[in-house]
Amino acid sequence: MKKKRKSATNTIIILIMVIYFGYLFTSSTIKQNNEQRLLKYLPDISNELESNELNAEELAPILLAIMDQESHGKGNDPMQSSESAGLKRNAIEDPSESIKQGVFHFAEMYKYGEKQGVDLEAIIQSYNMGPGYIDFIVSNNLVEHSEESAKNYSEYMVERSPTLYTCNNDKFNFRYPYCYGDFTYAEKVTARVEEMSSMIEEYAREL
Repeated sequence: MKKKRKSATNTIIILIMVIYFGYLFTSSTIKQNNEQRLLKYLPDISNELESNELNAEELAPILLAIMDQESHGKGNDPMQSSESAGLKRNAIEDPSESIKQGVFHFAEMYKYGEKQGVDLEAIIQSYNMGPGYIDFIVSNNLVEHSEESAKNYSEYMVERSPTLYTCNNDKFNFRYPYCYGDFTYAEKVTARVEEMSSMIEEYAREL
């Protein structure tokens, strides 16, 4: 009986180890594939930043972090920039056009934010919420982004168009009732920037 119990215990331990190492391998593969998807767009992002008279070395990690947040580099509109061009979601069907519009939109927010004196996180948040968010920050005598400010602006926009911004009436949606934009957007993007910087540095060393 003891031998059977010991054998069963050993089998369980082996199964746990197989599952654990399988999980590590799968996670590593997913991360590697994600990095490759993002890095293939780095030259285009850098070129577009320079075309918009922005520092590619400084800002490329932020644009990659935005792309990672928007799509993980997947699809034909990896920057999810169709709506910033006044089009329907995913209307852009060419990654190059998506990057061109996405970087242009970011450049517009960056330059406007710099002019208005807001911080970088407010600029990043405005990629998601538009220039009105910067105006909202300034009109409230603020210069720094906060989640509370993003919620307040979202609430303001929902009150203006309550039938448009509804989170599909899903009260379990994490954004509800702040259904305009994503009030956590700047935090999510900022959390990815350091990883993107390291990824770019490693990529540069391998060239």
